[in-house]
Amino acid sequence: MSMRIFNGVENLEELNTPVLTIGTFDGIHLGHQKIIKNLIREARSTNSDSVLLTFFPHPRMVLFPENNNLQLIQTQEEKYNKLAELGLKNTIVQPFSKEFSKLTALEFIEEIIVNKIRAKKIIIGYDHQFGNSREGNIDFLREYSDKFGYEVIEIPAKEIDEINVSSTKIRTALNEGDIETANLFLNSAFEINGIVVHGNKIGRSINFPTANIEIDDKSKIIPKNGVYAVKVFLNEKKYFGMLNIGTRPSISKQLSKTIEVNIFDFDEMIYDLQIKITFHKHIREEKYFSNLEELKSQLQLDASFIRAFFELPLV
Repeated sequence: MSMRIFNGVENLEELNTPVLTIGTFDGIHLGHQKIIKNLIREARSTNSDSVLLTFFPHPRMVLFPENNNLQLIQTQEEKYNKLAELGLKNTIVQPFSKEFSKLTALEFIEEIIVNKIRAKKIIIGYDHQFGNSREGNIDFLREYSDKFGYEVIEIPAKEIDEINVSSTKIRTALNEGDIETANLFLNSAFEINGIVVHGNKIGRSINFPTANIEIDDKSKIIPKNGVYAVKVFLNEKKYFGMLNIGTRPSISKQLSKTIEVNIFDFDEMIYDLQIKITFHKHIREEKYFSNLEELKSQLQLDASFIRAFFELPLV
């Protein structure tokens, strides 16, 4: 069954004795996956609906607009795909605003969890906080469980902490080019999605044509500048390639960052098509070349290294 997505609690269809969890879930990492899997298992055991209540925009973007450098590990679309892949049945995306943030913890329980969602069970991490000034927590939920007729199931500290993972650690790893650590914490390859746009076609002149990628969501985190071993998903087919993130100092000395991928063994016109790229290894830093021949020689070395990394035939 595919996952249903609801735009806020005002637009819910009927839910069957909902088993609920709550959170922003920025980057569905191993800790989040532990909670979601517990949620799904509990819901299936009672033939109930598994439900995630999440928020958009990210609360930090609304409450601290002056601190506008928050980088999201997953776009909303990427998040939905991962949740559906895990087997979640329902996601409620509650629009987050300053007005909504003023709900007290008790108002949040009564108006949202009880009256709108009608949750029968709430599965939550030991350290989750909610409501105005983050006054609500698992003990607060338990305090009102008899009054409102729901059960609280705690994900113990040991189960979460032993994983020792957080969205902050993943962002740090990506900003350092440590793709292996980010992928380990995410339990899957970090990905970006975007549209293929026109570039300056310098790569084609040295037999390394590249597809320039325009990212769907500007708040999406982009890994550290440099060259990466990647997989490319296009028109439901998988390819391998090398991707460069940076300012292309040898060519344009521009200030803005570009993302361009050379897809191995591929020569088709793909402008304006949607493309998905997963990251598997940071190969080297971006560097300056004094001429295009130097750049071409380095790209040949990079391509050979990446082909060997993916165990592809050398050409």
